[in-house]
Amino acid sequence: MRILFTGGSGKAGRHAIEHLVECGHKVTNADLVPAGIAGVPDLRVDLTDAGQVFNALSAYAHRDELEPGTGVPRYDAVVHFAAVPAILIRPDNETFRVNALSTYNVIDAAVKLGVPKVVFASSETTYGVCFADGEVRPEYIPVDEEHPTVPHDSYAMSKVVNEATARSFQARSGIDIYGLRINNVIEPHEYETKFPAFVADPALRRRNIFAYIDARDLGHMVDCCLRTDGLGYEVFNVANDDTSVGITSAEVSDRFYAGVPKRGDIAEYGTFYANDKAKRLVGFAPRHSWRTDVASAAVV
Repeated sequence: MRILFTGGSGKAGRHAIEHLVECGHKVTNADLVPAGIAGVPDLRVDLTDAGQVFNALSAYAHRDELEPGTGVPRYDAVVHFAAVPAILIRPDNETFRVNALSTYNVIDAAVKLGVPKVVFASSETTYGVCFADGEVRPEYIPVDEEHPTVPHDSYAMSKVVNEATARSFQARSGIDIYGLRINNVIEPHEYETKFPAFVADPALRRRNIFAYIDARDLGHMVDCCLRTDGLGYEVFNVANDDTSVGITSAEVSDRFYAGVPKRGDIAEYGTFYANDKAKRLVGFAPRHSWRTDVASAAVV
């Protein structure tokens, strides 16, 4: 597929692009800074500028596209990961403005230019746990896509707005638009650098609902969405099958979620951030776990 990927220079985007290229897709990275990934053109685009977005989506991406002499080819999909990635990086109002406006511009241009599929990054923060003032516990566990989204911060607010924006464009256009409520993205080297602390103090993972997503498995999830047609508008939790802490899930539940209703069984080290919907509808099959990865040898 010919894909415009926004935000490919970021932590999550870089790994996703590399996986998509390995799968045979032809990807262009649209970002403010270049990613420098071999074989992937970098197009510097301010996504808050609608004109730049429309131009990027209707322009040549590779020089070899000039050779057929048949004009600019259409993109088969847009993957939109670009965003101010968290709170406390830019002023709250600017975080909200950039994230909400850029998502509107990207989906608006994709729909009007006839792109048949959009996959966009939403967030675990939409459930109101991650960036809450004080402790907020889920209404039930494991947290699935039906859980209320009542964010307490500008970043999560922008993601909830983006989901509403995507749903509205899908209702009008009929194209496929899939939102990924991505949990905390972990790169392979971070198993050694971060997980010893998580094992020593599981409370460090409370705000992430004790979950994580391996960056390589996130790339796999994006490819699953690109290969699955006809779902209309859907949102998916994206996490690995296990938790990010050393104690069992029963111990996590007793220590941190006492009194929180349980909806369904949770495996011995099973995630509290349900990924069943992604498995069922798009064939998501995460392969990596910090418990079995070679890098985890220094952790266990």
